[in-house]
Amino acid sequence: MTRLAFLLLFAIFAQQSRPTLYIIGDSTVKNGKGKGDGSLWGWGSFLDESFDTTKIAVRNYALGGRSSRTFVTEGHWDIVLEQLKPGDYVIMQFGHNDGGPLDDTARARGTIKGIGEDSSNIYNPIRKVNETVHTYGWYMRKYVADIKAKGAIPIICSPIPRNMFKDNKVLRAGADYGGWARQTAQSTGAYFIDLNAIIADQYDQLGPGKVKDFFPGDHTHTNEAGAKLNANAVVTGLLQQKGLPLAKYLR
Repeated sequence: MTRLAFLLLFAIFAQQSRPTLYIIGDSTVKNGKGKGDGSLWGWGSFLDESFDTTKIAVRNYALGGRSSRTFVTEGHWDIVLEQLKPGDYVIMQFGHNDGGPLDDTARARGTIKGIGEDSSNIYNPIRKVNETVHTYGWYMRKYVADIKAKGAIPIICSPIPRNMFKDNKVLRAGADYGGWARQTAQSTGAYFIDLNAIIADQYDQLGPGKVKDFFPGDHTHTNEAGAKLNANAVVTGLLQQKGLPLAKYLR
């Protein structure tokens, strides 16, 4: 074997043996096709810029409009799960779309509020099937259990804050989805990034006037500058984790 052929084989092996960081979530993580259509971006589209991608692959599987429930029931989670291998990572952020109705004819994507074992049997008019809907915490626990069963490492993020202020302070999610995300991480042993609080602290410093520039269309979806701020906040959260091997792949 020539030296060139050996180097090519070594490079292929190195690429295949790299761990992968999978990103899952909603449109605040990946907006549309992740190409900036309508000047809208999610933070997952820029997270790879903070990693040494010669040593770890970064794959953004987030999809707009999905809740913790519909990312599972529509089969998107299965696509990621089939690829997961020991030593991989999954970072997840859900909650923005979980508060809707369970069985409306527009989206039928809501989950039951909280982290308990409550469930509701409904007819899903979108998928045209009978379905048992669970709590937000139930679906988040499923992700963590599935990830750990594959020998991979789960990281839960609280959802990014919306552009909603009261008395010059951005509204936070600690009492609902942010708090439920934290509680789920604590009960399952997943790593937890309080992304909502990290970003909210920065929004409070910037003030409503500057923060509105990150939201060109509504109070939820960010432009490139806003998405990059959020991606940097994810990195800040990763660096705060004790014993998380993923940090060694950061640039």
